[in-house]
Amino acid sequence: MTNPLSRRAFLGRSALIGCSAAASPLLTPVSFASAPWETRLVVIILRGGMDGLDAVQPYGEPEFAQLRREFEIGPDQGAIDLDGFYAMHPALAPLLPLWEREELGFVHAVSTPYRDKRSHFDGQDLLEAGTVSMSGVRDGWLNRALQHLPGVEADTAYALGLDDMKLLRGSAPVANWSPEAEMTLSPQALRLAELVMEEDEAFHAALTEAQMLSDTQDDERLRGRVPAHIKLADYAAKRLRKDARVAAFSINGWDTHRQQARPIAAALTRLSDTILTLKETMRSQAWDRTAVIAMTEFGRTVRANGTRGTDHGTGGALVFAGGAIRGGRVLGDWPGLEEAALYERRDLMPTRDVRAHAAWLMRGATGLDQGVLERDVFPDLDMGSDPGLLI
Repeated sequence: MTNPLSRRAFLGRSALIGCSAAASPLLTPVSFASAPWETRLVVIILRGGMDGLDAVQPYGEPEFAQLRREFEIGPDQGAIDLDGFYAMHPALAPLLPLWEREELGFVHAVSTPYRDKRSHFDGQDLLEAGTVSMSGVRDGWLNRALQHLPGVEADTAYALGLDDMKLLRGSAPVANWSPEAEMTLSPQALRLAELVMEEDEAFHAALTEAQMLSDTQDDERLRGRVPAHIKLADYAAKRLRKDARVAAFSINGWDTHRQQARPIAAALTRLSDTILTLKETMRSQAWDRTAVIAMTEFGRTVRANGTRGTDHGTGGALVFAGGAIRGGRVLGDWPGLEEAALYERRDLMPTRDVRAHAAWLMRGATGLDQGVLERDVFPDLDMGSDPGLLI
């Protein structure tokens, strides 16, 4: 890709903070911290296992249409063509201007080291710990990174709901915040319900659907309320526009075992709205120095199941956005979808550790030493070649 010298290129470089906010059953706390560097970093955890193959559809792959014949896929069904091979889910259409300005990109066929057991909670724990196992691990990768950066301060420290942003757990100071929101189910109660239903896919899918129905954006807007994820993004952007340099929060609702079309569209719309709110509220001066990365604990099965949904899988996708990133690209070593190329003949084969992209993003944003990232922040990680996520 050609990168002419631009305002974005001139502005893009380094920083960190954290913030925390809990809002609705579909949203978990955000956390902030402040520092003297410039690049803003926003980490969004997509809880529930986003189906990367639906979000960024490899419609140019010959097997894809057959494997997903129950779904509406590709530009002929409303998806947004990106490069003649991949198409973006229609719910992400509002982000097309960002794609065209190279402020939005994706990475396919990535995963954490988590394999085979397919538990949301174990997968999320490993994603946020940034390790290859949870043995003896009590902190998160983002906090460990903060511990190696100069000037990190948390001038405020508050949290509501569960302290579930584990990637920010650790000795570095981090502040927490949660927007006020009416909740039909508290985060604690939701967590308990999810744990109880973890082993039963039917109940788990029903819970996910209930969450979606109880707190959709449309419902919020019909009641004249600002959706919780918008409040969260707006607050984060206002902090990042000033002293904050890192924000981390979650968007839930990605567990799509049944009738996937509606819940994934709703979840992708929330993600789209969140990114656009960050951009609009942050304004160009801060947005041009911002990198957003959205990660999920695992992907989903390549084949649709019998209820027009997908089950827990392995390889997935991550989303990156912001004025500081080199977007307009779908990165990743695409493994193909022939049965022999699939992981356990059912999942997209992961071809790169998702932690490597987070590590390169951290290095580009903050200047952290590669050895520190591979040894202390993401233990046992080989970062490999630089994917060049930042300008």
